[in-house]
Amino acid sequence: MIGMAGEAETDTGAADWSGHIIVCGLDDVGLRTVEQLYHAGVRVVVVEDDADPRLVRVVRGWGVPVVVGSPRLQETLDEAGLPGAVAVICVLADDLHTLEAALLMRERRPDVRVVVQLRNPAVGRAMSAMQISVLDVAGLSAPSVVEACLRTGTHELDLDGHPFVAAQVTADFTGTLRSRYGSLAPLAVTPATGADVVICPGRDHPVRPGDLVTLLASPDELTAAGVIDGGEDPADAGPGRWARGLNLIGSVWRALDRRFLYALIALILLLNTSILILQLGYREPDGTRMSLLDAVYFSVESIATVGYGDFNFRDQEPWLRCFAIALMVLGACFAATFIALLTNVLVSIKIQEALGDRLLDRLTDHVVVIGIGSVGVRVVERLRATGTEVVVIESDEHNRYVDQVRDSGVPVIIADATLTRTLDRVQLGSARAVAVLTNDDLVNLETGLAVRDRLGERWGEVPVVLRLFDRTLAATVERTFGLGLARSTAALAAPWFVGAALGLDVLATFYVGAQLMLVGRLTVAPGGGLDGLAMQDLSARTRVVAIRRVADRGVLEHPPRRDTRFAAGDEAYLIGPYEELLQVLRRDALSTSGLAPGGSGPVPGGSAAVGSENVVPRR
Repeated sequence: MIGMAGEAETDTGAADWSGHIIVCGLDDVGLRTVEQLYHAGVRVVVVEDDADPRLVRVVRGWGVPVVVGSPRLQETLDEAGLPGAVAVICVLADDLHTLEAALLMRERRPDVRVVVQLRNPAVGRAMSAMQISVLDVAGLSAPSVVEACLRTGTHELDLDGHPFVAAQVTADFTGTLRSRYGSLAPLAVTPATGADVVICPGRDHPVRPGDLVTLLASPDELTAAGVIDGGEDPADAGPGRWARGLNLIGSVWRALDRRFLYALIALILLLNTSILILQLGYREPDGTRMSLLDAVYFSVESIATVGYGDFNFRDQEPWLRCFAIALMVLGACFAATFIALLTNVLVSIKIQEALGDRLLDRLTDHVVVIGIGSVGVRVVERLRATGTEVVVIESDEHNRYVDQVRDSGVPVIIADATLTRTLDRVQLGSARAVAVLTNDDLVNLETGLAVRDRLGERWGEVPVVLRLFDRTLAATVERTFGLGLARSTAALAAPWFVGAALGLDVLATFYVGAQLMLVGRLTVAPGGGLDGLAMQDLSARTRVVAIRRVADRGVLEHPPRRDTRFAAGDEAYLIGPYEELLQVLRRDALSTSGLAPGGSGPVPGGSAAVGSENVVPRR
């Protein structure tokens, strides 16, 4: 069935296309990438050697040809039109296959733009040196998951070395955005009434108490406006040396049982009794009484059975010598018991750390991470960097990341997260957030429902973040089941691949409510659709937050005036829904596509950029 589909698609003549994009791989990120390219009006060809028939039908429904074959073969790439392609996106599941395919593409087409998904950082660095764009889905999606867990309401951005923050605040006034926040750039307004989110509203947009407003500005501007508190750098928010020391002492203290305390109390009573008796009854050779310091020293010396020879009971009264016998016997017993119990506590803590059970019954205000794949590991690392306590539940004891997470000091429980006893074991009732990040949508949905049932009255107070690959399913789950915050890692990562393939330098993706926002940098093409255009004439749902003029690269204009006009070579920093930014990118390329009508080939002197002529007719 798949082979027939592939043959049917080959009849469309993709081998003769020019100015199109090839996507290798159709799972998760691949499907979302094809979808976004399709909706942006970009001509695209899919290459997949083991395609899911259901996904093939979806892609064919968009009019996108599917070439069934391995992208590691020259014949398959020729069939997909590699000689005329402007970019190739490789999102195969296997890093080795991705490496092999990318090297073949670079060898065949040294000038083509190649974007790949790789999980291995060492291989990624080597490929980057070959002018291949390397992206990691886990690293791209983890920040959004962490922000949803911690409810920071802020997203830190770096615009070419200049720090910016997208901060969410609750309006406490009635009026316009300008009247309260001045020149701060509003990104979104979420009405308290439950109405639709307003994306990139004007500064004269009215707001009411309770509305959520997302603003973008530099940290200093937000602090001056009273939106965020100035204070310590978030990078320094992790626990310091003294805090870690106190946490260690606290961990040992909380791990002590009653027997240890009883032994300690007995030792203290015996020591105090000995000090008192020695001060009252002991006589030095010259007849003087023993000083307090000498009494403490001699008592500890006797209990520890050290006997340095500087004090002794030989010349003392018989009753005092009898006391000395009892002191040494009881002291040795109590000291041995105390040391044995202390050793047991320390060894138990070490064993429990290795097994992932350290002090689980004392956990509070922690984040429960369920599933530690490539995304889960990144989320755990970022949570730990903020100083947040984390506990992990993983069902597969042979998971490759288990030892890595345990070595970082995070307890890992090997158990089924849908069971009540497992959730109770990780102290779900006192957790501050839950992140469900397994690789199976159904398992994540089932686990989310189990977490909701177990949280009971705390449901709604505790953020529950579900990783769902399908963006449509994620939106449906939020609406239908009310299951916390559904995050599609594929939807978060796909804009990076699309942007890199089309020439848009994607800087960040994050959610404002249920709306995925994208931050990108665009260099205005000479003679393109943006050259000479006033910023106020852009889509109302797109915000130009800063611009760097070609005449003065050392200055970053923020915020630019609405009547500012783009010029060829300017670097514009834009933010908005990814669909809108892709349209802006396509608009800039319209006049420079260099394609003859119908995509028959390059016009003499033109460049093979993506243009309107590349749109596949939608069936």
